[in-house]
Amino acid sequence: MIDSGADVTRLPRTELRERQNSRLREAVRHAYENVSFYRDRFAAAGVAPDDITSVDDLTKLPFTTKEDFRDNYPTDLFAVDMEAVVRIHASSGTTGKPKIVGYTENDLARWQEVMCRGFEAAGLDTSDTLQNAYGYGLFTGGLGFHDGATAMGMAVVPAGGGQTQRQVELLSDLEATAICLTPSYALYLAETAAEMGYDPAELPVETVLYGAEPCTEPMRAEIEDRLGATAVENYGLSEIIGPGVAAECRAQTGMHIWEDQFYPEVIDPQTGDPVGEGEEGELVLTTLTKEALPVLRYRTGDMTTLEYDTCDCGRTMVRMDSVTGRTDDLLIVRGVNVYPSEIESVVLEFDGVAPHYRIDLSREGTMDRLELTVELAEEFDGDRSALRKSLLDRLSNVLSLEPDKLDLVAPGAIERTEVGKVQRVYDRR
Repeated sequence: MIDSGADVTRLPRTELRERQNSRLREAVRHAYENVSFYRDRFAAAGVAPDDITSVDDLTKLPFTTKEDFRDNYPTDLFAVDMEAVVRIHASSGTTGKPKIVGYTENDLARWQEVMCRGFEAAGLDTSDTLQNAYGYGLFTGGLGFHDGATAMGMAVVPAGGGQTQRQVELLSDLEATAICLTPSYALYLAETAAEMGYDPAELPVETVLYGAEPCTEPMRAEIEDRLGATAVENYGLSEIIGPGVAAECRAQTGMHIWEDQFYPEVIDPQTGDPVGEGEEGELVLTTLTKEALPVLRYRTGDMTTLEYDTCDCGRTMVRMDSVTGRTDDLLIVRGVNVYPSEIESVVLEFDGVAPHYRIDLSREGTMDRLELTVELAEEFDGDRSALRKSLLDRLSNVLSLEPDKLDLVAPGAIERTEVGKVQRVYDRR
């Protein structure tokens, strides 16, 4: 069993800062000396590695963006020779070239370490069996969870994505106590189990580790209710390390960012300036220990907030809130800014609706048109017209935005996703 370094997660903030500063200096030097992209960026900014002595100096450095990954495709951002690279992953993006990320043996060991921290925070140990319902391959989710759980000493069921009926049977037959998957797939799995004659809440699963998609608190509550389990969130991104950047503990008050490995900032996405503690902005990450592909001030595009107070679990590392949306999935409809997750939060306030919806955007002439389709719950036997009016009123009051069309459809009418991330927004403008 690997040592997760869990004691580090409870360091006094002053000691943690000393460790961060020391590692940052090494990371900056490593990137500067071995990646021509960073040497050029430093020169353009008039900055030398010796100018970066602490995390307070990070604002002297320019941001790294997803465009930089694609401009340096495939491996120009690597800081080691290919002989030292033992694994390659890539982003699952659907536009342009994928972002290629390499890992050394030490990178993989640290990845396993932070995954183990997340498992421990979720209350798992070597007695647990983890069913892995993430996809394997270039996507980081499957192997990230798999290797971490194996290193911790758990039994792993490498189910992969899809084949939902088989997933249910494996959960039941192998008595898996934990499962990792996307939140939308967790709900689909529960529906499938019920259709197969199982009571989803009676399955042996005690812990659901979800991630890779936004998930509101009402949706988390729905997952916990249907599966009779505790659901905790995990965060990562392929450009940095995949799952393992941050993980939620049983207190469920935000995901602990493993700050001795990844230094977080939150900025105003428009100006690039830091926001105040507890204010929402775009998450920026700097890797402190990565060898194959060090990343300085990477703009993740994910909108969140950071909380620095000590968690009820005793961990002192900063907590990030669930990602409310991405800077590139902000919807501007008739001049109103809205994230899909905000629409979801309003919809799931109402009894009688299922956690399945889709947003269709189009344009008639010069005007935006918003159509919202919401699925009714199996148990709904009320007045559709009254529910529809209440939904429209609530959306208008909370978001200052009323859909041009709101359809309430029968249970199961909205297509489910078995593999990969669910698509909820169809923008045809």
